Formats: sequence, C-alpha cells, structure tokens
Amino acid sequence: MTYVLTVHCTSKRGIVAAVSGFLAEQGCNITDASQFDDAETGSFFARISFVPETGTSLETLREGFGPIAQNFGMEWGIHDTADRMKVVIMVSNFGHCLNDLLYRWRIGALPIDIVGVISNHMTYQKLVVNHDLPFHHIKVTKENKPEAEARLLQVVEDSGAELVVLARYMQILSDSVCQKMSGRIINIHHSFLPSFKGANPYKQAFERGVKLIGATSHYVTADLDEGPIIEQDTTRVTHAQSPEDYVSLGRDVESQVLARAIHAHIHRRVFLNGEKTVVFPASPGTYASERMG
Repeated sequence: MTYVLTVHCTSKRGIVAAVSGFLAEQGCNITDASQFDDAETGSFFARISFVPETGTSLETLREGFGPIAQNFGMEWGIHDTADRMKVVIMVSNFGHCLNDLLYRWRIGALPIDIVGVISNHMTYQKLVVNHDLPFHHIKVTKENKPEAEARLLQVVEDSGAELVVLARYMQILSDSVCQKMSGRIINIHHSFLPSFKGANPYKQAFERGVKLIGATSHYVTADLDEGPIIEQDTTRVTHAQSPEDYVSLGRDVESQVLARAIHAHIHRRVFLNGEKTVVFPASPGTYASERMG
C-alpha cells in the first residue's frame, strides 16, 4: 500500500520539516520525494510517496494533516495509488491516439479506468464496443453545440470521470466547458503551431523543409492550443522523406506524448503553476511503462 501526498503553497521555511515530521509520527516511511521552489512566483510544490508501515488509515492521515495544511495555506491531497483515475476519451476521425491508449490500457501500461468514449462521428464505435466500453455518439453542429456540450458534461458527471482526454477530438470546446473542467482536460496536437495552421499541416511542413516533427500535450483552456504544457517530444525528418512519412512519424510522436502526459497526470506528478506546469519525474518502476512506444 502506497499513498501520495501533493502540496502546493506559498514557499515558507519549515514546510518540509513539518510534512516529514508528521509522516514519521504517523508511522509512515517516505519512499520517494520531489519538491520545487519557484523563485519567480514564490510558490512551493511537492509530491511525496510514502508507505504507512503501522497501518495508519487514509482517513486518519487526511484528518491529521489538516491543521498543518491550514497553517501553511496549502492546496493538498493524499491519494491511494491503488485507486485508478476514471477517464473519458474523446475522438473524431483520427484514431491513432485512441488506438494507442486502448492498447496501453489493455496491457496495464496505463493504469486508468476508461469509463466512456465520446465522438462526434461513428467511425470508432465498433472498436470501442469491442473493448466492452461505453460509446457515446454526440454530433456537433453550429446549431446544436450548447446541447451537445450539455450532453458531454452529463456523460462526464454520470460516469464519475476525473479526467477528459481529447485524443484528436477536432471540435473546439466552449469557454464555459474549459472553465468548468479547468485542469481536467488534456489535449494533443502537432507542434507546428502557430507556423502551419489549418488543413494538412504536415504537407505544409514538408513543403517548407522542416527537419523536426513534434507534438505537444497540454491542459485545455479558453485560449485555443495555448494551455499549460505537460509533455512534448520531437523526431527528426530528412529531405528524402515524403509528406506521408511526415504524417506517420507525427502520429507516432503524438501518441507517445499524449500517453506520457496522461501517465504524469494520473500519478499526481503535474501541478499547475500559472500558465505553466511543474512536472515531477516518474518514480522508479513507473517510467518504463510511461516510455513504452
């Protein structure tokens, strides 16, 4: 049994001593710890993994830590790593990220509970149903967008989803949905923005002789494709490769980057820090599955 404590507050002297002292008093052994002081904002972030060696319950730990958290003005949580985060995936007509996530989920490399897949098309209904997962077809038009988003939010609420993943979902979410789900929606896109917008960005990149293809995964905000970045990666291309090669390589990078971003989020390693994020490295034993490609 392993628990994770996450802390975000104004940086002050004595935080680490208070936290580690409390855990020791409760019979807990710290197995992994990461912390960061942001000198620009004066914020402190920490993620601590620990084992309750004397059997202290989660409820007792939460109740006992409350006064410490209040004293330092902390945003905090204590989580059982055995509890899988409930996730809703949204997709349109590009299925590479969806297929990748389903595979990682099926083999246990991505320890989540997928509680539903939403799409504005029927393209992947059979694939989803064959995985014994709920499929929700929500068609989106200019005329019905408010009703469609209301249905989307209802699916999230009814399923108890804690995270929504846009696995190449090609509809822009409204400002109200972005604000309501702040910090709980992760998106993926190629890293050509803002240079190559619109249709066929990989063809545009090919025509300009781009040498690096990349992908960015970030939290969704009202500013399109400009939310706090969680994960990025690139792969090299050469003059000898075709536009089709660019697309194929780009899809591979997108799939891996999205999976790593989700992995970081579900393991409580990502902290919002204004328009940026603090992302702590994976604990030993988890990084291999996170890098699986």
